[in-house]
Amino acid sequence: MAATDRRAELLEAAIRVMTRDGVAKATTRAIVNEAGMPLGVFHYCFDSREQLLELVTETLTERYVAEVRGLFAPHKEIRDSVLDSLYTFWKGFEANPREHQINYELTQYALRNPGFENVARRQYEIFLGAHAALLELAADHAGIEWTVPVPVLARYVQSTLDGLNITWLVDRNSDDSRAALELLADHLLRHTTPRET
Repeated sequence: MAATDRRAELLEAAIRVMTRDGVAKATTRAIVNEAGMPLGVFHYCFDSREQLLELVTETLTERYVAEVRGLFAPHKEIRDSVLDSLYTFWKGFEANPREHQINYELTQYALRNPGFENVARRQYEIFLGAHAALLELAADHAGIEWTVPVPVLARYVQSTLDGLNITWLVDRNSDDSRAALELLADHLLRHTTPRET
């Protein structure tokens, strides 16, 4: 098996272990056992466990963002565009809550371990960039402009989603969570104005 294939297989094995057992239990030995490989292969493919965790973080973050981007359909009505984007994200979140939980565990791990802060920073750069791009695309199709800087709105969306995600992981209240997403969409719409032609 080529080194790139082994690396990809170990990456997916790490995600499976973390999803099932949590980040703390995703030791190099647990990961290679999951992949059915000897321990030496891990050190051949990765410089360290930290490098693997960095790749897991980027892989999961990009995976969620790509799904939302791929399913996003801009409409003439800005509310429909925003809600489609939020609902697409939420559908993926409810379908794979343990994977999303890994992201929060990895964020905390990165912030607590010196030299690893860039992993958390990169994770949120990807999220914020995706929200900003979708907000701009939705505005273009609806013929409106945001009255608040898009980076600020993107941060507001991400902060709200983080709070909703954590709360849902605790109480599993989907109805109230979806209602909160609608509230978020409605609040965003207060910060629009027709685009000047």
